[in-house]
Amino acid sequence: MEKHNAHSHDAHGESHGSLKSYVIGFVLSIILTIIPLVVVMNDMMGETATVVLILAMAILQFVVQLFFFMHLREEKQPRWNVMALVLGLIIVITIVVGSIWIMGNNVIG
Repeated sequence: MEKHNAHSHDAHGESHGSLKSYVIGFVLSIILTIIPLVVVMNDMMGETATVVLILAMAILQFVVQLFFFMHLREEKQPRWNVMALVLGLIIVITIVVGSIWIMGNNVIG
């Protein structure tokens, strides 16, 4: 019979975060959500500055999710995960920028 203990998952190459890591990630996610919410609700900045703040907080939120919940840095070969992430980001950015460009240059008549 195989013993099931805390180390049995590690033998199969699975990586799990600690409670401390999850709590830190959760708290950072909450903070990065509340900051733009407070700025928008209280009209604390101009329109351009608010958009820049929201985008910056979204990027930071993305990084927090990758490192604290998806364990990007804890893999045996994180290079492959990073390469797949970069390819995905290139595809998403191409779609978003292309869509904005098409919508902005769509002249009828």
